[in-house]
Amino acid sequence: MIRAWTGAQVREAERPLLEAGEGPALVARAAHGLAVSVLRALRLRRGRVYGARLVVLAGSGNNGGDALYAAAAVARRGVLTTAVLTSARCHPDALAAFSAAGGTAVCLQEENTAELAGLCAGADVLVDGILGTGAAGGLRGPAAGLVRAITEAGAPLVVACDLPSGTSADTGGLFEPVLRADLTVTFGGTKAGLLTGPAAGAAGAVETIDIGLGPHLPRPGLRRLEPSDLRRLWPVPARDSHKYTRGVLGIVAGSEQYPGAALLCTHAAAATGVGMVRYLGPREVCRLVNASTPEAVCSSSDSVADSRVQAWLVGPGTGTDAEQAQRVLDAFASGLPVVADASALDELPGELGPQVVLTPHAGELVRILAAQNVEVAREQVEAAPSEFAALAAGLTGATVLLKGAATVIASPSGALFSQDNATPWMAAAGSGDTLAGILGALAATVDRADLAAAGIEPQDHTAGIAAMAAAVHGLAGTAASAGGPINASDISRALPETVRALLRG
Repeated sequence: MIRAWTGAQVREAERPLLEAGEGPALVARAAHGLAVSVLRALRLRRGRVYGARLVVLAGSGNNGGDALYAAAAVARRGVLTTAVLTSARCHPDALAAFSAAGGTAVCLQEENTAELAGLCAGADVLVDGILGTGAAGGLRGPAAGLVRAITEAGAPLVVACDLPSGTSADTGGLFEPVLRADLTVTFGGTKAGLLTGPAAGAAGAVETIDIGLGPHLPRPGLRRLEPSDLRRLWPVPARDSHKYTRGVLGIVAGSEQYPGAALLCTHAAAATGVGMVRYLGPREVCRLVNASTPEAVCSSSDSVADSRVQAWLVGPGTGTDAEQAQRVLDAFASGLPVVADASALDELPGELGPQVVLTPHAGELVRILAAQNVEVAREQVEAAPSEFAALAAGLTGATVLLKGAATVIASPSGALFSQDNATPWMAAAGSGDTLAGILGALAATVDRADLAAAGIEPQDHTAGIAAMAAAVHGLAGTAASAGGPINASDISRALPETVRALLRG
């Protein structure tokens, strides 16, 4: 499991070490880790290190100092190294070490911006050390102009020091201009903002350098499940299992107007290996569901109270169907885990608990927040998804799964998960229905004791299950795509092999 912290949490973890006089040791570990990563990137890019060209953009703070110390180590390996100092102030000891190693420093000014942008564009590797986690906002003045000019000229391989300048370490927001990185080397603990929001797309691959903060780091601000976690948590039947012990999912989805949603979420749920799917809906939709998923038990007359299930999935494609709307409300009142998607998000009862998962996209989250008297624009949600998912969870009392390039899951306790396993090819109609089906099935089947053993607190078990669903949905879609177009049904068809591959390890 990847654990991440806000910038403030990491800085607070550093404080006792700095007070104990260990600041130089922390800097040395960070610089060494960055240097090793840069040298590795050079070897991958050129096949060898000697004779390469590296440019460092060094700001006035400790981040610039880390970058300069790392560049000094790289220069000693035969790399032609130039530092562009983006401020009149810089870390004096780091600059002295850089100069002693043979590096050349030049001060950025407005009149030499174009010349230095060309220098940066012609490098083999460009290290961004302008702003660190303590910076407020984005780049200004000549530094902003330089980054714009580099981007226009065509940036080389970019390595960000701790985080790309102009990104929020906490929310993943971007303050343009941002020099998008191919690799971000972060120190002490992965920054939460690198795993969510637009910053996740600007950070490239993320490497975390251990500089000794572990004993001082608090509970992580954000977590991400890895394949090894999915393998440990996935519900596997025992020798004496039967369909009822393996979980029964009730689904209220589809209508005469939108029958396809019912087919998609039912098929996806069945493909996860859940013991049984009970579908409630219009007679004609029942017929279609049984034609595509014959193992589903369908009824057009049963009520929610008549159906013995462990969890409910409600809302996809129910539209304006009054009978389906009543079933949705009854499912909320059941006290069981409920996955609420699509139409159900517009009919939420006043009282919800963490066992309810709301699965909005950004536009739907805007409406959920509006119902809580919070006015926000879709663009704001997309710029800081973890912030607004957490706000919605806190206001509604429900777990919130906010769909996006990186899916964010917020527990009402304040815990956050983020999964980034999907391919952009999955941005297609019906993809959310398959996610809802997977999530509903896992809500009915995952053993909470396994979640506790994995270090996920009881109040966050539903959020952990939602993270599992988002991860497997993304992995299945990526496998089905293989780099090309897919539709939602392809995701469901890829699920069994995706799960088999996870369980094999």
